[in-house]
Amino acid sequence: MNDDTQNKHPAATALSRRSVLKAAGVAGAAGAGLAGFPFVHAQEKITLRYLGTAVNQDKAIAEKFEADTGIKIQYVAVTTDDVTKRAVTAPNSFDLIDTEYFSLKKIIPTGNLLGIDTKRIKNADKITTLFTKGEVAGKAVGDQGTAPKKVMYLEKPDSKTFSKTPTQYMTLIPTVYNADTLGIRPDLIKRPIESWKELLNPEFKGKAAILNIPSIGIMDAAMVVEASGLYKYPDKGNMTKKEIDLTIKTLIEAKKAGQVRALWKDFNESVNLMASGEVVIQSMWSPAVTAVRTKGIACTFQPLKEGYRAWAAGFGVPKTVTGKKADGVYEFINWFLDGWAGAYLNRQGYYSAVLETAKAKMEAYEWAYWMEGKPATSDIKSPNGDLLAKAGSVRDGGSYEARMGGIACWNAVMDENAYMVQKWNEFVAA
Repeated sequence: MNDDTQNKHPAATALSRRSVLKAAGVAGAAGAGLAGFPFVHAQEKITLRYLGTAVNQDKAIAEKFEADTGIKIQYVAVTTDDVTKRAVTAPNSFDLIDTEYFSLKKIIPTGNLLGIDTKRIKNADKITTLFTKGEVAGKAVGDQGTAPKKVMYLEKPDSKTFSKTPTQYMTLIPTVYNADTLGIRPDLIKRPIESWKELLNPEFKGKAAILNIPSIGIMDAAMVVEASGLYKYPDKGNMTKKEIDLTIKTLIEAKKAGQVRALWKDFNESVNLMASGEVVIQSMWSPAVTAVRTKGIACTFQPLKEGYRAWAAGFGVPKTVTGKKADGVYEFINWFLDGWAGAYLNRQGYYSAVLETAKAKMEAYEWAYWMEGKPATSDIKSPNGDLLAKAGSVRDGGSYEARMGGIACWNAVMDENAYMVQKWNEFVAA
């Protein structure tokens, strides 16, 4: 079953609901029986300004939500850094924020985000334990960096510090998350790749690339440093100045030796470097690997023995949102956890917050491929119908349990962030 088929029933429901309202409008104008009803409804039409990066702002999700509820989503797309800046300086410029968990250390102390009342979130108790306990299938995962469980709860709705134990109030309700690793061209490398240290292996001189977002790129570099046996970090997500110096020195030496073909910032850039064969090994995001594959080119999102670098984003509510707008925001969050959006995201290679509701909206063969690591019994397609994997294929990294259970560290903003960025810029300029 493709997405068009799946959408028919809810869309038809939404359409019939719109037809009823339209008919009620005509009747209301003509007779006293429904007088005022459609006009009140029209006055209460809500638009929610959704602040986030373009990556998570999907047109199909906004359209489906409006069809189901009548509430409009207006996307406000900015960079990751600008999401944080807006949250700190202009909380009245949005009604809903979609931000990464690592940004909370900057945002929560301002008091600009309210704790989300989980009693108003229908599926709050079904949110994956990766966020609430830092566990997958009952086993603790790596929590270096800003693991969501460290910043998940507030004591009170208006607290400016994090609660060390679970409470009724969540900072963010998870939207999407994943665990990142290296992308490789297996057809050009022609041997197994099992460790992060391969990124700086001279065998790939001039054919390696690194992500040029300092706070993330340095953690990939730290994974390489550790895998090479040069140093073991107490916390890769919060380095001392000496640790930053060591990590950057390692990168600069590799760059001067001609190891690095490119430093990429843009998703499409990473796809083009890999698809062209200019690069055979690089920091990479799962959907970028998928994009290379849709061109018919071999590309693997490579599981590595040292584990993954994870990231996670979630919805937050600014203190400036009240009344009907606040009700609309809670309605959107509840709708988002109800399954349709989760299934849509899972089909893109991301993971959703409530697995149970997403599973109910996916075909059994899709769930088996994306979440259980089983061979596909039918071709696997993206939400818009592109072929992602042929029948018989197995997802890179295997099951949800294997991949998310293999996290080594999480994206973070270090205490020494300003110093780290200064040193990273020295590497870029070297």
